[in-house]
Amino acid sequence: QVQLVESGGGLVQAGGSLRLSCAASGIIFSAHNMAWYRQAPGKQRELVAEITSGGSTNVADSVKGRFTISRDNARSTVYLQMNSLEPEDTAVYYCLAKRRAWNYWGQGTQVTVSS
Repeated sequence: QVQLVESGGGLVQAGGSLRLSCAASGIIFSAHNMAWYRQAPGKQRELVAEITSGGSTNVADSVKGRFTISRDNARSTVYLQMNSLEPEDTAVYYCLAKRRAWNYWGQGTQVTVSS
């Protein structure tokens, strides 16, 4: 059974930082590309950052220079370090594991940034 469990969300003031974690089980973590998406109220889910099984990263323009994605294959965990948070970053953040035709989603963690 595949499980992706996000943690680290919460309420933070603008300019603050949070680190999200996504712990995976039931998959060969090192073989999966991993990503973070977010969905704000009334908006579509959007890609925030992704990291391949080989460690290459891609970050959305809206968070470039502020957010960093990383992975620890020994812990089967992917991280999203979020700095200089803005109210516009308020959303539910979801973890995605993908390999070939298979996509697995976590349940999401709420991030709220107050101004």
